[in-house]
Amino acid sequence: MWHSLDKRDVLERLKTSENGLSDEEALKRLREYGKNELKQIHKINPFMIFIEQFKSVFIVILFAAAVFSFFIQHYVDFAIILIIVFLNSAFGFFQQYKAEKIIFKMKNLLIPKVRVMRGGKENEILSSEIVPGDIIILSEGDRVTADSRLLEANELRVNEAVLTGESFPQDKYSEKIKINTELADRENMLYAGTTIVGGNAKAIVVSTGMNTEFGKIAKKVQEIKQEKTPLEHKLNSFSKRIAAVVLILAIITIIVGIYNGEEIFQMILAGIALAVSVIPEGLPAVISITLAFAVKRMQKYNALIRKLPAAETLGRTTVICTDKTGTLTNEEMTITEVYSNNQHFDIKENSFFAEGKKVSAGKNNELIQLLRTGILCNNARLEIEGKKIEIFGDPTEKALVMSAYKAGLVKKTELEKETRVKEFSFSSSRKMMSIIRKNHKLVSYVKGAPDIIIERCSKELINGKAVNLTEKKKTEILGVYKKMASDALRVLAFAYKELPEKFDQETAENNLVFLGFQGMLDIPRKEVKKAIQDCKTAGIKVKMITGDSVITARAIAKMIDLNGDSVEGLELEKASPEDFVKIVQQKTIFARITPEIKLKIIKTLKEKGEIVAVTGDGVNDILALKEAHIGIAMGIRGTEMARDVSDIILLDDNFNTIVQAIREGRRVYDNMKKSIKAHLSANADELFVVTAAILMSMPLPFLPLAILWMNLITDSLPSLALSVEKEEEGIMQRAPVNQKDNILHGVLKFVIVAGIISFIITMGLFIIYKEDLDKARTIAITVAVFCEMFIVLSCRSQDKNIWKIKFFSNKFLIASIIVAIILQLIAIYTPLSEIFGFKPLSIIELIIIVASSSMIFVFFEVMKLLKIKI
Repeated sequence: MWHSLDKRDVLERLKTSENGLSDEEALKRLREYGKNELKQIHKINPFMIFIEQFKSVFIVILFAAAVFSFFIQHYVDFAIILIIVFLNSAFGFFQQYKAEKIIFKMKNLLIPKVRVMRGGKENEILSSEIVPGDIIILSEGDRVTADSRLLEANELRVNEAVLTGESFPQDKYSEKIKINTELADRENMLYAGTTIVGGNAKAIVVSTGMNTEFGKIAKKVQEIKQEKTPLEHKLNSFSKRIAAVVLILAIITIIVGIYNGEEIFQMILAGIALAVSVIPEGLPAVISITLAFAVKRMQKYNALIRKLPAAETLGRTTVICTDKTGTLTNEEMTITEVYSNNQHFDIKENSFFAEGKKVSAGKNNELIQLLRTGILCNNARLEIEGKKIEIFGDPTEKALVMSAYKAGLVKKTELEKETRVKEFSFSSSRKMMSIIRKNHKLVSYVKGAPDIIIERCSKELINGKAVNLTEKKKTEILGVYKKMASDALRVLAFAYKELPEKFDQETAENNLVFLGFQGMLDIPRKEVKKAIQDCKTAGIKVKMITGDSVITARAIAKMIDLNGDSVEGLELEKASPEDFVKIVQQKTIFARITPEIKLKIIKTLKEKGEIVAVTGDGVNDILALKEAHIGIAMGIRGTEMARDVSDIILLDDNFNTIVQAIREGRRVYDNMKKSIKAHLSANADELFVVTAAILMSMPLPFLPLAILWMNLITDSLPSLALSVEKEEEGIMQRAPVNQKDNILHGVLKFVIVAGIISFIITMGLFIIYKEDLDKARTIAITVAVFCEMFIVLSCRSQDKNIWKIKFFSNKFLIASIIVAIILQLIAIYTPLSEIFGFKPLSIIELIIIVASSSMIFVFFEVMKLLKIKI
């Protein structure tokens, strides 16, 4: 409501004056309202981060297995399982803690100071100590730290992108406005988190801390429950199935044993031992390490993953909801079009084009005069050091300096030619500014709003001559301006006039010579267009959600080939629930969107089964960032709050980084499935062999310690080595993974077939050599080891034969297989054999083992060759 009140009413309601509060009153209000701080949404708590790692059904199952192992005196099993659990948790803990530390370093630890009127005197105090009713003084470069109503505004311009998404700095005035004015259009208000980019002001603080617009959003963020990622849901579901299988297996073992006359207690112990032995205890560690490897690779692409599962979730993404300013665009005003001497010029990179043909700007005198006026009527500063160019000042004036530089005009050089005499600063009433300079003669250089400048011109520079500007021509020129503005360009007009020795402002700013227009835009990043195309090819929908105007949003979308219809926030607010859902699904460009509507859009997409990634940098984005499956914050210009609620931080603020991270996420998903296939195939073999032996009342082919040994050498390095397998061909040319697919989708059939073939080979050779039980067990366990190594080789690609993906392309995997085989041979031919109950094998027996177990590899490779999917 403050924006709709007269200045006097605001002062009266807050019981203050333009001299400010007294120190006593300020202290009293500080106690009443509290410090001007936001409650911290998220802080580093190492203990809680560590505890979070244990909130998994699979980890609970492993803990239960460890406890059972202890009670049945399988102390080695007990120790190994606990080590695996803590290693798995350590990987998750260190990655998340490392990410939190990086974020902490990124925060601005210095609390800004604010100039405030207290008892009629100007003081400088900490921003945390300002209270409602304080009178604050702001100037260029200051950050606004509390919501405030303007009392005075002198050429004030504010960057509100962090709150509204608006890319252009907003002009601010102190007059009251209508009560129903949208937040983005409240020209007499300043909001916490925004920045003064030009002019100066005096304002009265109306809200602090959690009562600011910033703070209100922070409150809503805390109401959003943090959801598990799709991978965490799938793993928990998978773990429950494993638990069910283990329980059923234990019960069957106990029942069969009792039926065969065994002691009840002994069969209970046997059932528990069998259940523990078939739990894939190494799987969580393999998944965590796989994700950790991916996180490290993603960081090379400038994507900082805060939580391990987020690396895989990226690969499942079906919709990216991206903001515009700074993610798709450079968040930097750039002159893209110039109108001079009845001719349009496009500026691309560092070159000028007319009618599609490259032209030399230096040879066009009228164009040079226009660009030169842009830097002579300008207060921005250009500094060049070697190849490094830096421009300081107002964003609009910086753009003008850069457009002239592209034509070979260096501001410092041009300023040395003409002495500055006087400046008539920009004002909201005149909507123009002029600077008088002198060389041999006095010249007034003018820039401002096109309609105002055109009205004040009596001549136009055409082919080097100042010709009369008729009313008809003025109308034509206004038409040019409107066309440029309709393309979302912010347009400024330029003019000049030679002056007599004695002049005033009236003389300097009337009867001008019109030079032309310069149109500017926050242009898209170079790589975004291709990244959008890559998303389309990969079956990922991209939606632009911005607080900016629909004209600007459409213009940017057109430049990056983001095709689709647009809608504004007001239309969405008025839509019925059914229409809202349809609009969200059908539209691509969402403009003038408030944080609440953005949150509703994300919720709607999730309800429709989409895996949603959301990018954001400002206060207006944090609700959506937290609600999304993957919240992606900007590392460079992102606010502290946005980074705090995110899952991933883009260290370069670049949309293309998201696409590269999605590619890596898909690779993670593929390789994780390969590891799971290999891992579960070995467990299936163990399960089938041990169950068959129990049902047929045969001696167990695998002793518990031998099973543990086999799991140790096969489930570690070989399974892990699959996680660094190169990405599959065409990884970004396929549709995203169906969210409804469980973790065993596309895996279960392979696991069962591989388990059955391994079982046949293992059990067959065990039966053949069963007269010598120790040798038969040694052969069985060695066959199982070799079978798993061949399965690992087959898992390297879903549909390509080993010779097509190059046998030695994954040297880590080949090395791990060799190491596993060597370790098994060491266990057979050294004193370790007595511990595991192994017996030395002959060369012939080893050849039989290798030849028999290789059949599983031959089978799967033939299936790939015949294009039969398993």
